[in-house]
Amino acid sequence: MSEHRPVPPQRTRREPALELLVHGVGGTTPQEMLGDPRTVRIAGDGTAGIHRRTEDADAENRPEETLDGPFADRARPIPEAYCWSNLTSGNSARALWLLLLPFMVANLAHWMRPAAPARHWAQRVYDVLVRLVALSLTVLLTAAACEVALDLVAWQCAASERCASDKSWLGPLTEGWWSSPGRRLVLAALLPVALTTLLWWLSHRTWSAYESASPPPRPPGPTRPLPGGERPALSLPGFWYGRRLVSRLRAAHTAAGLLTVAGVLLTATARHDRRPGGDTLLNVSGWTLAVAVAAGCTSVVVVAVRKGRTESEPDERIDRWASKVLPSAASAVLALVAVHTAWHRPDWTSSARLPGTGAFAWITLLQGALVAALAVAAYVLHRATPPGACEGRCAMGGLGGAAVALLACALGGVLTGGAAQRVADWLDKGGTPGVPGGAIAGPPVLLSWQASVIPTLLLVVVVFALVAVVRVWRERRRLTPGIVDDYEGEPRELDSRSRQIARAVALARLTDTAPTLIGAIAVTTLLLGAGALVGAALTEAPPGPAAAGGPGPLPALAETAQALGSWLMGAMVVLLVAMGRRAYRDAAARRTVGILWDVGTFWPRAAHPFAPPCYAERAVPDLTWRMCTWTERTGGRLVISGHSQGSVLAAAAVWQLDPATRGRVALLTYGSPLERLYGRWFPACFGPGPLNALSREVDCWRNLWRRTDPIGGPVMVGGDDGPSVDREPLRDPLHYGRTPEYPLPAPVLGHGEYQADPAFDAERTALLERLAAVRRSSSAPDRPDRPERSVRSR
Repeated sequence: MSEHRPVPPQRTRREPALELLVHGVGGTTPQEMLGDPRTVRIAGDGTAGIHRRTEDADAENRPEETLDGPFADRARPIPEAYCWSNLTSGNSARALWLLLLPFMVANLAHWMRPAAPARHWAQRVYDVLVRLVALSLTVLLTAAACEVALDLVAWQCAASERCASDKSWLGPLTEGWWSSPGRRLVLAALLPVALTTLLWWLSHRTWSAYESASPPPRPPGPTRPLPGGERPALSLPGFWYGRRLVSRLRAAHTAAGLLTVAGVLLTATARHDRRPGGDTLLNVSGWTLAVAVAAGCTSVVVVAVRKGRTESEPDERIDRWASKVLPSAASAVLALVAVHTAWHRPDWTSSARLPGTGAFAWITLLQGALVAALAVAAYVLHRATPPGACEGRCAMGGLGGAAVALLACALGGVLTGGAAQRVADWLDKGGTPGVPGGAIAGPPVLLSWQASVIPTLLLVVVVFALVAVVRVWRERRRLTPGIVDDYEGEPRELDSRSRQIARAVALARLTDTAPTLIGAIAVTTLLLGAGALVGAALTEAPPGPAAAGGPGPLPALAETAQALGSWLMGAMVVLLVAMGRRAYRDAAARRTVGILWDVGTFWPRAAHPFAPPCYAERAVPDLTWRMCTWTERTGGRLVISGHSQGSVLAAAAVWQLDPATRGRVALLTYGSPLERLYGRWFPACFGPGPLNALSREVDCWRNLWRRTDPIGGPVMVGGDDGPSVDREPLRDPLHYGRTPEYPLPAPVLGHGEYQADPAFDAERTALLERLAAVRRSSSAPDRPDRPERSVRSR
């Protein structure tokens, strides 16, 4: 008879729990995120991937260890980290994207429209105006390259014996077949053409590498509508896949750059060909080509403004006429214009400035008119915003997009003027361009006037900085007496500890003054820019003693302002290039540059196709795919945990989930700029309406914040119609003074190390418990209505 052996008791398999960590601005390593030097990448690539601790690589396949093994006492779920920092700062060459800063800022203006209903007529007008502002920046940048290459180098310096005598590299332009003015211009036109081609290639390459991620595996389900009846924009299945619009805008802007070069060449020849006694054949061909350029420009504008983003579904179609025919036609027109310009004209000589440089004034005037119209459209949209969709928290009363668009134009002007001024100074080393005794005439007069107003603009910034210092000092004095009230039962230190904490809180609150600073700079820029435009129109010389009417204090002040502004314009361009060069060798500098793009390139390229690529179009689908596939494969619970910018990515990914997956996912945000930055500056996507809709769709959401955090803050949703998402502010520092348990002073953490606070583990555990309770309630045959979300009221 065989020996009877007792049967071991059956164990109930516990469903796994996962914590998906998403880092914030600046990035970090998987080892730091997971607290273990031994990590392994389980999905993704070197650009963006999911990492786990080595011992957790297959934790879902070892449930017995999870219950009885070394993880039995662990209160945490399985941790894994999504690292996306290489999307913005991994490659040293991306530091040169700093030169595309005006394009990025113009793209931000598109997403800053007020939260009016989607079908409002002014929204269409707003989007069209932003795309026209973006198009004008492409024309301005190409015109700046033409100013440097065609005007300063080929037209002025190559024709001046004093300027060209010590520059051997100008030999091909001063001797032989290429020495005639037209052929010099055609050869120099290769620089702006190469720049336009480079921008086209970068836009195409970055789309393929970073933004062409496939949409989520299933479309998101229905979400609660906004007050206007439409769905939140970030919940639409096509929001993170805008291939068709980017392709169309890329073709339009490429054609605009090529046609700008063609226009500059035609303008240079027009004065000579249309003079009395000029060549009739060249005059007729010039007029014919001018009509062709005008038709091309009209087509570019039509393509750029005809249709906006399609977000209701992923739009993978390509407008082949716009994407293929338009750039090819512009290239053909440019080639014909180049032949026309290079045609031999025996009596044609170059002197003074290149004809047509007054176009900079017209571009500036056009940009000012577009920004003014954009402000009107934004005001109309803000007035049409439904009640509760803004609640007085929109930056600058809805005019933030217009102000940012104006700053993008100003940045473009600074880069244009700075490059022209520095190249002119470099070419005319023995004198000052544009004044008697100089070897060349120098850049257009408008750029000198624009340079003269820069010191005034910097003075406004300095005044604002001094006001901020006074404000911090007063706020610190006001807060200092009440600091100790948050630390009852702890030993009291000297007042210096209270002043240290109060100063951190006061500095953090400066972030809320950013709309005032941006508004002051925008208004000052508008007034000074208008003054520079009028001054350039009334004079033919830069502001100086000769132009101002002789010696005296005011002319001397004008000359000093012009010289200082000219130096500052060039210094800004040199600084940007130097930062890019340093980032090739210094990883720390590369990471610092990446922080700029972490904030500025979250949004898809909806206005300017040459802006740096949108990393969220890769990161959001990555996170959505991971949450959908993991929950479906394991049936477990998942908490997505996002810090700083990672909280924005996490919220955007949760928006894209279908209802079944969303019921298994909890959202934990900390140090989050969702309301403080995104909600105020981008109300249409992150305002009170969309955030409240997300709060109602996600059963389990908790937000942690500190008063000392200059970036993160409360989300400010829930409350009246349900428990608040926000926990009461965490203490920072955790301990006021020295105690036997903590003999050394605790640091003021501000924006970092939220996971070191005991509240973090408590809130994560509560979220997972809440998920389990919701699952049990939903699986009961006679389940009652959805239980209250008690986790938010803890």
